[in-house]
Amino acid sequence: MEASLRKKVLKRGLSERWQSEPMLGTDYGEEEIEVVVATIRASMEPSVGFGFITDEFEVFEREFADYCGTEHAVSICTASVGLEMAMRCLDLQPGDEVICPSINFVAAPMSVLGHGGKLVLCEVDPRTLCADPNDVEKRITPRTRALLITHMNGLSAPMDDFFELAERHPNPDHGPPKVIGDAARAAGGGYKGGKIGKTGWMTIFSFHTMKNMSTLGEGGMITTDDGDIVPRLREMRQFGGEHWGSSYKMTKVQAAVGPVQLRRLDGFISARRKLAEQRTKLLSGCPWLTLPYEPEDCYHSYYMYTMFVPPEWGGKKRDLLISLLDDEYDVECRIFNPPVHKTAPFVARHTEGQELPLSVELGGRIICPPIHPTMSEEDNEYIAAAVWEAVEKIAAEA
Repeated sequence: MEASLRKKVLKRGLSERWQSEPMLGTDYGEEEIEVVVATIRASMEPSVGFGFITDEFEVFEREFADYCGTEHAVSICTASVGLEMAMRCLDLQPGDEVICPSINFVAAPMSVLGHGGKLVLCEVDPRTLCADPNDVEKRITPRTRALLITHMNGLSAPMDDFFELAERHPNPDHGPPKVIGDAARAAGGGYKGGKIGKTGWMTIFSFHTMKNMSTLGEGGMITTDDGDIVPRLREMRQFGGEHWGSSYKMTKVQAAVGPVQLRRLDGFISARRKLAEQRTKLLSGCPWLTLPYEPEDCYHSYYMYTMFVPPEWGGKKRDLLISLLDDEYDVECRIFNPPVHKTAPFVARHTEGQELPLSVELGGRIICPPIHPTMSEEDNEYIAAAVWEAVEKIAAEA
């Protein structure tokens, strides 16, 4: 991006200030509003109400399963609950291990610890921030029960590699470790020609207000092809039956709005990808930045536009860049995500002694500028110009 263009763009300014992770990550229109109102009106009779598992749930689950290409989908109240349900379905015993990346949102490692598993943290691929299969293989032991793999910031992890690892390293009592996908940030992304959600014993999605699609602020879904586990999942979310359960349901109104958002999801992802492509072109050639990487077999949903500053800028200089962008350019950038074994005290206490030097280094270099499907090309251009100018200022201070 030439200096003259940067100056012109920066003089023009932003149309609005964007959060690095906008509080509403999707877009709502009249169709969502109409279906919400219609569902409320249809539920006003005392004999109808908002029900337990109604037709709205079944329609949403069927449509989401079809979208992902799976046999089954089970709607839930949040993705974090879905992660906990997956852990509970493993029936973990003392000493059973689950491998999970430390560069992560805290919900995934917390789900392991909360259900009696020994959390074994792994390193990530420095290009993608997804779990590194080579490092995971080094950490597999005869006690490994599952590989809990995060599709980081909208990009699919190499799931087939983890299935191969699981087959090569079976647990002596339970067989190959289960491969579980955490797709909280990755709805609409793709892997090997299919959708994220198809590959995995279970895959857990979030429909939180910040995500690629949302069901009125909260909600989630579990997809699976394992028909044997589905009855247990459905029991678990409705106070149990043969197994322990509680109330993990989304609401009828959330389920009703889900198919509307789902029909629009590919459009949201297309808009994110268009902005990411434009931004990458504008920032290409900036010598101090490593831009997002998309493997050939993946279709990045760009929940985050994840960049890296040089290793020598890690920590303090990266933080100065974030402050400069905020203070002088009105561009909020954040870090998604630093390693949980350094930032979450509960996780740190349960993983004491586990060393992950690459994760610590990468955690000091991550920077994520805003991206959103409704962002204009002009605002995207401004953000790219601001990043380039701010990076040059930081470099000049060296």
